[in-house]
Amino acid sequence: MAIALRVAHSDSEGDGAAPDTPLVDWRNPPPARYAFRMQRVIVMGPPGSGKSTLARRLGAAHDLPVFHLDQAYFRPGWEPVPATEFRTEVERLAALPRWIIDGNYTDVIGPRFEAADTLVYLDLPAWLTMARVIRRLAASYGRVRPDAARGCPERLDAEFLHYVWTWNRKRRARNLALIERFPGKVVILASRAEQRRFGGA
Repeated sequence: MAIALRVAHSDSEGDGAAPDTPLVDWRNPPPARYAFRMQRVIVMGPPGSGKSTLARRLGAAHDLPVFHLDQAYFRPGWEPVPATEFRTEVERLAALPRWIIDGNYTDVIGPRFEAADTLVYLDLPAWLTMARVIRRLAASYGRVRPDAARGCPERLDAEFLHYVWTWNRKRRARNLALIERFPGKVVILASRAEQRRFGGA
């Protein structure tokens, strides 16, 4: 049964945030009975929610290797790898003894669910994720970001922007229902401040 380590978020950015039902407030040291060690961590959430940034911070704080699934999914030129090849790579990563893996790709969530001890879900509103994506586009246009696949520079993609804007409306409920099935510890972060506190920044 998942332990919902829900964060108190009086400073939440609002629209799209999950109900305020905290068990642990990460603004203060958690009680000893809630302390836990993370060895295999899944980071999920909408595009632009800060998955890669949080993954890197957690990796540095807990001395864990970080893997970005976009790098496994895309070949140069934003060409997807064959589905069987991608699943094989996800299974390989999940079988490693220690890791943080960021990315949704729910079609291949099984190997990660079976191996992970912790799942972190970034539950941010659409206006904020869209603003972050646009800022990222302006800052990195034409260049390959550190968390992106080799040969996949940042580009203007109207279809992707629509995907970002409609994420919460079309996918949020389904993703939250999915993580209810995760057997390990679940942490839901619903604001930028919560991400910074949990990530140790």
